[in-house]
Amino acid sequence: MEKPLTILRVSLYHPMLGPSAFANVPPRLQHDTSPLLLGRGQDAHLQLQLPHLSRRHLSLEPYLEKGSAMLAFCLKVLSRKGCVWVNGLTLRYLEQVTLSTVNRLSFSGIQMLVRVEEGTSLEAFVCYFHVSPSPLIYRPEAEETDEWEGISQEQPPPGSGQ
Repeated sequence: MEKPLTILRVSLYHPMLGPSAFANVPPRLQHDTSPLLLGRGQDAHLQLQLPHLSRRHLSLEPYLEKGSAMLAFCLKVLSRKGCVWVNGLTLRYLEQVTLSTVNRLSFSGIQMLVRVEEGTSLEAFVCYFHVSPSPLIYRPEAEETDEWEGISQEQPPPGSGQ
């Protein structure tokens, strides 16, 4: 009896290029337990033809955690010139992070949402790709205000007794 594969549900979005940025992305990609490479190079398992993407930009690396019978994943940055934002962390060349159940990534203008659904197979995993028509990540921009300028600089510090 075949064991169920771990599933990575990957949603993709690019604000400028839209769905055309992902024209070569298959709806389904089954992969063994070697690192899955993402980039614009010929050796990348997931090829995206974007100008600011490295030939080998990042990898999703399955591994077996001690005491677990299921695959876990880490993301490693392979690009020397770019960085990857993962769940609020900025990663640079050769830095890596363990993926949780839901992960938000941003790199080279791409927004990616990766959901990990556990399976029991230790030989392979499968990715299902979906191109999103709308943004996947909302990072509010800091607002500039005049609040500090309105505060009197002559006030004594709280608790000073003055």
